[in-house]
Amino acid sequence: MKRNIALFAALICFLFVNSFAQGLPPVPLKNMDGEIVNSGDLEHKGPMIVSFWATWCKPCKKELNAIAEVYEDWQDETGVKLVAVSIDDPRTSSLVAGVVNVNDWEYDVFIDENKDLMRAMNVVNVPHTFLIDANGKVVYQHTSYAPGDEEELYDHLVELVEEGDSDESGSEEAEDEEGSKE
Repeated sequence: MKRNIALFAALICFLFVNSFAQGLPPVPLKNMDGEIVNSGDLEHKGPMIVSFWATWCKPCKKELNAIAEVYEDWQDETGVKLVAVSIDDPRTSSLVAGVVNVNDWEYDVFIDENKDLMRAMNVVNVPHTFLIDANGKVVYQHTSYAPGDEEELYDHLVELVEEGDSDESGSEEAEDEEGSKE
C-alpha cells in the first residue's frame, strides 16, 4: 500500500514537473486590444521570459522597469522574448495599459483576469518570473524582486543560450563526422 502511494506521488510529481514541456498551459488571456488569446499559442523560437505582475505591485513594476532598461540588449544578444502577464482582476485591469504606456514597456503584455494561467503555473505571489527554453521547458524561476535579480536572470538566460549553442554545434560536429565517413 505504501509503495503504491509512493509511486502515485512520484507520478504526480513527474507529471507536474513535465507539464510545461509543450509550452505554456493553454488558457485564455486578454491582449492589450482586449482580444482573447490562448496562452498555449504564444510561441517563440528562442528563450522566453514570462513575468507575472500586477498594477498594484511595486516590486513587479521595479523588476519590469529594470529589465526594460536592458531588454533591447538582451534581445540582440540572446533572442529572448519577454511576456508580461498581469494578474489584475476586472476591477483593476483597466489600469494595465496606462502602466505599460507610462513605463514604455516593449513587452508583449497580457491580462489574466481570472488567474487561470497563474493557477496553472502555480504562481502564488507576484512578481513571479519564469525563464522558458525554446522547447517550452521552465529552466529557471524566481519570486519577489530585489535590485540585481535581473542580473541573475540574465546570467541564467546567457547560460541557457550558450548551452543551446553548444548542443547545436555538437550536433553539427556529429553530422560532419558522419558525412566524412561516407
